[in-house]
Amino acid sequence: MKLGFGLYRHMLNDKHYRFAKQCGATHIVVHLVDYFNNKNNNKENANQPIGNTSGWGFAGDGKLWSLEFLLDLKKEINSYGLELEAIENFDPAIWHDILLDGPKKEEQIELVKEQIRIVGKAGIPVFGYNFSLAGVASRTIGKYARGNAESVGMEGSVDETPIPNGMVWNMVYDNNAPEGFIPKITHDELWNRLQYFLEQIIPVAEEAGVKMAAHPDDPPVPYVRNTPRLVYQPDMYQKLIDVKPSPNNRLEFCLGSIAEMTDGEVHDVTEQYSKQDKIGYVHFRNVIGKVLNYKEVFIDEGDIDMIRILKILKKNKFEGVLIPDHTPQMSCDGAWYAGMAYAMGYMKAALASLN
Repeated sequence: MKLGFGLYRHMLNDKHYRFAKQCGATHIVVHLVDYFNNKNNNKENANQPIGNTSGWGFAGDGKLWSLEFLLDLKKEINSYGLELEAIENFDPAIWHDILLDGPKKEEQIELVKEQIRIVGKAGIPVFGYNFSLAGVASRTIGKYARGNAESVGMEGSVDETPIPNGMVWNMVYDNNAPEGFIPKITHDELWNRLQYFLEQIIPVAEEAGVKMAAHPDDPPVPYVRNTPRLVYQPDMYQKLIDVKPSPNNRLEFCLGSIAEMTDGEVHDVTEQYSKQDKIGYVHFRNVIGKVLNYKEVFIDEGDIDMIRILKILKKNKFEGVLIPDHTPQMSCDGAWYAGMAYAMGYMKAALASLN
């Protein structure tokens, strides 16, 4: 197993690469979508995104991340002694109509295929994605972790605000969309859209040598913002795998989201999917409680036995990357850095004890 950090677009710089290296990380998972370009969002808290009606900002310009751009990024990351393991999430600008079953669906599926080919040519082994209309929504911020550290959670309610036309995954892709809201659909319809997506892209991913890794819903509830969710119980991950069986159809395994689910037990679920060799990479974070009432906490104080998780992964020969994903904000200058360094120190020590 390898240890890494997930970095947002605005964090892809010298300061964060050096921090990752100093913490002992070896790998980086990058978010290339500039989620937080809405002037009302505070990038200092960008690891704790909260959905709202105005959205995080504007989607990209519809252009693909070029091979030259990805090779330059990879070279830059390598220069710090780090490896680029994965890209997390497509730009909503190139796949909104795949999610929404809109008129540009077929045009956009070709863009997605080409993006996967480019990622493969760049030698990036994993591409994470979240097949969701609402994205991350319904979470609250509070002093939920040990010592009143600020974190995110859920306090008994779900955001039922409908999503405006021209928006998906909390990002605006069409400023001139007609007034109104995206129509409500059933869970079956969302699964039909996923099936189309996987049947189209998995053969391309196989040829490109890229593992596609699906994230579970965050938070894992049946509906958010008047839209159905896809993977809000552990067995739905199996359903997703079985839609298009392939070594390249894998999971972005978020321990926190899985532990928050009302069904299943996170350690058993880890055994189930690691035994099948279906985990692309792991979001290694801890929580207390389940939806609709849970809190994200420090890595060593939650309901998940993180050492037991590592033992399961090791037993089943998982060799991928673990990242903290996000952590409570510690009460000091550089709250993000302190929280991440604490998590990485725990992860390194835990792995060392196993080895």
